[in-house]
Amino acid sequence: MFRSFALGACLTLVLGAVQAASPYPTVPLKDLPDGLRSTWQQLKPEMNQFSHCAAAWDSQNDGDRMVFKCSIYIKMSAEGERRAMQYCEEKRAEKKVNAPCRLVLP
Repeated sequence: MFRSFALGACLTLVLGAVQAASPYPTVPLKDLPDGLRSTWQQLKPEMNQFSHCAAAWDSQNDGDRMVFKCSIYIKMSAEGERRAMQYCEEKRAEKKVNAPCRLVLP
C-alpha cells in the first residue's frame, strides 16, 4: 500500500516538473555579456515572479549586435515567456542578429 502511494507521489512530482519546463531555449544570467547583464540588473527591481526576459547576441562587446527584451508587468508566467520571446524575435530581426533568442534564467 505505502509503496504504491510513494510511487504515485513520485510520478506526480516528475510529471509536474515536465509540465512546468519552458518550451523555449534558455541561458543562465551568468552567461550573458556584461552589457546585457547590467541591463537585467537595472530592470530587476520592477520585475515580479511572472516577469521574463529574452536575449540574443552575436558579439560580447558590440551593443548593435545584442538584443535584450523583457515582459515585466504580466500576471501569468507562460504569457511572460511568450511575450519576451516575441519581443526579442522582433528586435532580433530588426537588428539582423543571427543568434537565437533565449529566455534568461536568473
